[in-house]
Amino acid sequence: MSFGPLEIGLIILAVLLLFGYKKLPDASRSLGRSMRIFKGEMKGMKDDDVRTRDAAEVRPVQGEIVPPATGTDHTAQLQAEAREAERRAAEARERAECARSADTGR
Repeated sequence: MSFGPLEIGLIILAVLLLFGYKKLPDASRSLGRSMRIFKGEMKGMKDDDVRTRDAAEVRPVQGEIVPPATGTDHTAQLQAEAREAERRAAEARERAECARSADTGR
C-alpha cells in the first residue's frame, strides 16, 4: 500500500488537529526519546545474550581444574574436586575460629 500526496496531507492535517501546533514539538521529542530508550533496551538485550553465551563457555577460575570437553562422564573427578573444596573451606573456617578466639582471649 502506497500513500499518495493527498493521503499524507490528510494524515498531517489530522495530527495537527489532534495535537495542535504548540504540542506537536513536545510530542515528537517524547517520541524520539521513547525510540532511543527502546533501541537502547534492545541493544542491551542483545549484549546480555552475547554475555550469556560467553558465560556458558567454560572459563577456569584461578586454581580450578576444568575437565576436558570430550563428552565423557567426569562425575568422579568433579566429586573429588568438591571434596577438596569442602576440605579447604573447613580449614579456612577453623583458622577463622582460632583467630577469633585469640582476639577475644586478649
